[in-house]
Amino acid sequence: MIILSNIEKVYQTKTIETVALQQVNLAVPKGEFLSIMGPSGCGKSTLLNIMGLLDEPSSGTVSIGGQEIRSYKDKELAHIRNEKIGFVFQSYHLVNDLSVLDNVELPLLYRSGVSASERSKRAKIALEKVGLSARTKHFPNQLSGGQRQRVAIARALIGQPEIILADEPTGNLDSVMGEEIMNILLDLNRHDGTTIVMVTHDENMAKKTERLIRFFDGQQVSDAKVYANLQQV
Repeated sequence: MIILSNIEKVYQTKTIETVALQQVNLAVPKGEFLSIMGPSGCGKSTLLNIMGLLDEPSSGTVSIGGQEIRSYKDKELAHIRNEKIGFVFQSYHLVNDLSVLDNVELPLLYRSGVSASERSKRAKIALEKVGLSARTKHFPNQLSGGQRQRVAIARALIGQPEIILADEPTGNLDSVMGEEIMNILLDLNRHDGTTIVMVTHDENMAKKTERLIRFFDGQQVSDAKVYANLQQV
């Protein structure tokens, strides 16, 4: 589903060069739930941004769903992101002036051929999946952190993506809410077959996934299957 080959990312200014990623080779098969761990500044979020086509590598190649992304224009990249990838962020990135339903509908506003009634229908289905059917008319500031993250997941789901990229999805939540969000992601992976890549600092959350990769100073230092997740939720 996702293949990264010889990925390097270097940030340069007039006075300093910072190497964020070095020779990363990674394949994420369809239907896998992969977690990525490492200390702050080790390149985890940079890697996720490259997977999500939000950033370009300095060198190396990225393939998404069998398409090698090489010299794609911004419009083509936006189309792939909208059709294939859903994003979940630590700080939710909801629009406070929009209702829950309108927030979830947002990705479909950029997809041609989807009517307003179809957007609404699919948003309600996505909210039902995350247990927020009763909150469609609420606004983000009327919700708890856990509820806001559920809205963010529903927004990621509305486009029926093949891949969800989650950057610290439980990082701003207490342990109870974090478990609830993690269970939603596990259910999406196990029952819907969604491919998920999650960056996390939480070892307990990472051990619930199928595979755990660790990074240090921009380099992949380990890649191991995780067996604790074999119990069904």
